[in-house]
Amino acid sequence: MVTPPTPPYNFSSLIQVVDALLGPKGCPWDKMQTHTTLARYIVEEAYECVEAIENDDDTHMSEELGDLLFQVVLHSQLSQNNNNFNINTVITKIVNKMITRHPHVFSDLKVADADEVLKNWELQKKKEKPNVLKKTFDLPPQLPALMYSQKIGEKTQRLEFDWSRPEQVLEKVDEELLELKQAIKNNHNKNIQEELGDLLFSVTQLSRHLNLDAEQSLRNANKKFITRFDAMMELCSEQSLSWKELTDNQKESLWTEVKNKEPIL
Repeated sequence: MVTPPTPPYNFSSLIQVVDALLGPKGCPWDKMQTHTTLARYIVEEAYECVEAIENDDDTHMSEELGDLLFQVVLHSQLSQNNNNFNINTVITKIVNKMITRHPHVFSDLKVADADEVLKNWELQKKKEKPNVLKKTFDLPPQLPALMYSQKIGEKTQRLEFDWSRPEQVLEKVDEELLELKQAIKNNHNKNIQEELGDLLFSVTQLSRHLNLDAEQSLRNANKKFITRFDAMMELCSEQSLSWKELTDNQKESLWTEVKNKEPIL
């Protein structure tokens, strides 16, 4: 048995808990883990935190932030046990980075707006690693595709290779849609996939030009569809209808009925 920390808890309490979990009398499951086996949990916890933010649920968000923080400390403690970095290394690096990359806050540099802040951020990153040959798009390949596309657009915007107005991007969306229709008409699977990808990429850039987050927009659309579909199935049950026996027109009628019950925004 390991003596747990006593309330009130603080950051040191979390470190103490993680240290105990990985210690000689700790948890067998935790002690089996490596950075690689734990990597997916960082992603999962991050998305659960995002869900809490989207739902404006402060209670849930504080819990999910704790789960995410636990992963940071767990990785740091694993590394310390292998005689590598520890949580203090992690904290020191991020504090130094934030101070260095915010000279408009921590020194006398003047900036006009947020766009100039981003440009200075990129310049500072280059100064930190002057001898590293860096690719233009140095993005984690594990990012969701929509988020990845949006970040590509943000990068090219800073490099002044971008459309000027949303209307121009909309024209590109229309162009890509026509090309997709033509590919479908020709029944060419390879071209269909390519043109669909081009359309999705262009729609993502349109989202960016409208100052919207494409990933967030799609998550909202997913949530709306699920809510409507569940309501439609509930309506089907209330009317004692058999879903499998309904025609397409009857299903569409139920869908429309659900939509019409939604409040007008």
